[in-house]
Formats: sequence, structure tokens, C-alpha cells
Amino acid sequence: MSEDATARAAAEEQSAFSHPAVEPDATAAYGEHPDQVVDFYAPHAVGPAGAPLVVVIHGGAWRAPYDRRHLTPFADFLARQGFAVANIEYRRGSSIPAQGGTLVAGRWPETFDDVAAALDALPALVRDHLPQADPRRTVLTGHSAGGQLALWGASRHVLPEDSPWHTPYPSHLRGVVALAPIADFALARELKVCNDAVLQLLGGPDRFEERAAHSDPAALLPTGIATVLVQGREDADVPYPVAEAYADAAAKSGEVVGLTLLEDIGHFPLIDPAADACAVVAEEIAQLAF
Repeated sequence: MSEDATARAAAEEQSAFSHPAVEPDATAAYGEHPDQVVDFYAPHAVGPAGAPLVVVIHGGAWRAPYDRRHLTPFADFLARQGFAVANIEYRRGSSIPAQGGTLVAGRWPETFDDVAAALDALPALVRDHLPQADPRRTVLTGHSAGGQLALWGASRHVLPEDSPWHTPYPSHLRGVVALAPIADFALARELKVCNDAVLQLLGGPDRFEERAAHSDPAALLPTGIATVLVQGREDADVPYPVAEAYADAAAKSGEVVGLTLLEDIGHFPLIDPAADACAVVAEEIAQLAF
């Protein structure tokens, strides 16, 4: 990456992380672990039919230092656009002291257990903590690793029926808007995206094929769910060919997936309320939700 591109990427990241965290209107647990919680943001304006529910899943390469707090300005931005928002937390990988504090991406199977459990618990939690929401108009969105989890969460009905994560077709789900998602594990592995995060998530090369079959969004197609990917063409963290690979896999399965490539945009403007790219994301969500 050139010096100019490096400087731009650093500026974009600094801008996205410069916003103070926004406290939720309510928080509820979906399990006993401290990370098994959902934050709720009430819409700033509600129509007579209620507000569409946007479920957001944060990224951070499935690693422990990156939690839902960094996505709270984005969640608040969506609430100000009239959406009811649920911001999911989940268990992530922790450091290994014996390896000098090396950060590991994700936990298998806990990361997926948590996202599945949170999505299953949401209807009841929303009734109790976010009554302004209309869960019949739900859109899943997520950024980076969270984009992978959003795509995966919308494809659980494709999993074998004996999978602990299998669920019936989600008729309430209007669609998925995945933001710079790690959407194709084979290409992400080849490109060593986020310092080999996919290999770490799946437990190493010996487990890759077995576990990717149950977790790689590109392997769980077609879904029958309206899906849009939003991606910066200058993204150095999750390069845009990863999104293109998912769209190609969808096409081969007989499904059309929207791919919005934003020129001169990197990884973080998609979740930065100060960036024009964030407004594009909100519009893509609205196209599915309303």
C-alpha cells in the first residue's frame, strides 16, 4: 500500500473511532456469560406501524479487544434515521500469554453459539425492551467479521437439520446488508485477511474444510434472503475481491446478490457517522426495511 493510501486508511480509522460511545436505551442478557448481551437503541421517530428492526453485529476480526462499544455511534446513527436497533455482543478470541499475548480470532464454537442464541432470543427481548420495533421488518447488518456473522446468521436454515445452529427459514427477515464482510473464507485465507483471522477462527488448517462448511457464508448458498454487500474499493483490511467472490458464489448458486462498491473508500467509513459512506449504508438498509 502506498504512503498516501496508508495515510488515508489511518485517517479513516481515526475518524471512525473518534466518536464517543453512545449508551443504549436498554440492555438485556441472552445468556449467563458477560458477553451474552444485546444493547437496544430506540428510534428517534416512529411511524404508526412501528420502526423496522436493524440488528447490528460488530467486527474486529472476532478478537477480544474489539467489542460492541466501537459500533455504538453507528447504532445511534441508525436510530436517528428512524430504525430500532439491537447491537449484539458475543464471545471473541482472547490472548495467549504463553505466546506473548498473541490475540486469537474467535472461539469455536462459542462465537457462533452466541450469535445464534442472540438471534433466537431477540423476538422476546425486543418485545420487552424495544416495544417501538416491528420485528416483522428485520434487517441484519454487520461490519467486517460482523458482516460474516450477519451473512451466517441469515443462512442458518441452510445448515443441516442436525446442526445445533440450524433454524427454520426466517420469514421475518427482510434482508442482510453486509459491510466489508469476510464473506468468502477460502479467498480470505489466501489473502491472509486480518492476519490469518479466518484460520484462527476455525482452529487452524487441519480444521479449515470441516468447519468452513458450517460457517463460511460462501458455502451456505443460496439462502433465498435478499442480500446486499457494501464495500470500499480501497479497503486494505478486507479487500473488495472477498466481497466479489461471495457475489460470484451466489450467482453460481442461482442467487443474485447486490454489491455496492464505493470509490475512494476504505474499511471504516461504512460505520463512521461522519462519513458519506455511512449514509449510503443507511439507504441500503432502508431499501430492504421499508
